Amino acid sequence: MQYILLALTPLFILGSVMPFLSSGISSLRRVYRLTDEEADIRDAPDLKPVAENKIEGSISFEQVSFGYPTEDGSQPVEILKNINLTIKPGEVVGFLGATGSGKSTLVNLIPRFYDVKSGKITIGGVDIREIPLKTLHQMVGVCLQESYLFSGTIQDNLVMGAQDTSYDTMVQAAQAADAHEFVSAIPEKYEGHVARKGADFSGGQRQRLSIARTLMLKPKILILDDSTSACDVATEARIQDAVRDLMKDVTQLIVAQRISSVITADKIVLMEKGEIIDIGTHEDLLESSKLYQEIYVSQLGGEVPEYEVVE
Repeated sequence: MQYILLALTPLFILGSVMPFLSSGISSLRRVYRLTDEEADIRDAPDLKPVAENKIEGSISFEQVSFGYPTEDGSQPVEILKNINLTIKPGEVVGFLGATGSGKSTLVNLIPRFYDVKSGKITIGGVDIREIPLKTLHQMVGVCLQESYLFSGTIQDNLVMGAQDTSYDTMVQAAQAADAHEFVSAIPEKYEGHVARKGADFSGGQRQRLSIARTLMLKPKILILDDSTSACDVATEARIQDAVRDLMKDVTQLIVAQRISSVITADKIVLMEKGEIIDIGTHEDLLESSKLYQEIYVSQLGGEVPEYEVVE
C-alpha cells in the first residue's frame, strides 16, 4: 500500500499541473506567432543612417493619397485624397472633423504605421521612407485615444522607452499631463501598482498617464490623437497649456472631434471625407467656413459671434 501511494502521489500532482501546462503551451504559441510575424513596413535594405539632430520638426504632405490595404488584394478605397499640407517647426496644428473624415489616418502616416499610396511625406525636407524606422519612432511621439497601461508600477509605465531619464523629468512630464496630483495621492506614489490594462484607474487618468509617458520621450513631433477625450474641458485646457509650455520647440499635432481641443492651435485643419476643406486659425474659420460655424454652434451653443453665417 505504501508503494502504491508513493507511485500515485506524483500522478495526482501531475494531474493538477497539466491544465497550467496546457494553458502555457497555448500562450507560448501565440507569443511565437507574434515574434515570427514580419512587419509590412520595413526599412529599405540599402537605407543609410540619418542623424536625428540634423532633421528639424517641419512636416510636408505632398499630393498624398492613401487607402487601407485589403485582405484579398483588391484595389483599396481611398481614405485620403490629394492631401497637401505644410507644417512649420514648433507649430501647433489641430485636425478637426467628423468621425471617418481621415484625421487619424493622416497623422498615422507620419510615423509610418502605413505607407502612402501616392505622393510623399517629408520631415525636415527628408522623405520619411529615407529615415530608419527606429530613428523615425524616436522623433515622433504618438499618444492615442485608447490608452494602454501595463501591469507593474506607475514609474515603470512612464519611463517605458525613456529608461535613461531622471526622476525629476518624470515628475515634470506627469505635471504637464495633469497626472502628478492624483499619483501623489496614492500612498506609494510613483511606485504604486498598476493593474493589467490600467484597470485600477479611470479613463481620464489612463489618458493622462499615457500623455506623460509620451512626453518622456522628448520627441520632435508630438501627435495627440484624441488623447484627452475622456477628460473634462477644464482638465483638457490645463494639459494643453502645460504641454505647450513644456514642449515649446516641438511640433504638435492635435486630432480632435471637440472644437475646444483645437481652439487655441496656431492653425486648424478642417477635414471632411478624406480631404482638407479649409485651413486657418479659429477666428479665420469662424468667419469664412460654413462647416466650422456649424461645428461651433452645435458644440458650444449660441450664435456665431460678430460674423454672418456663411451660406
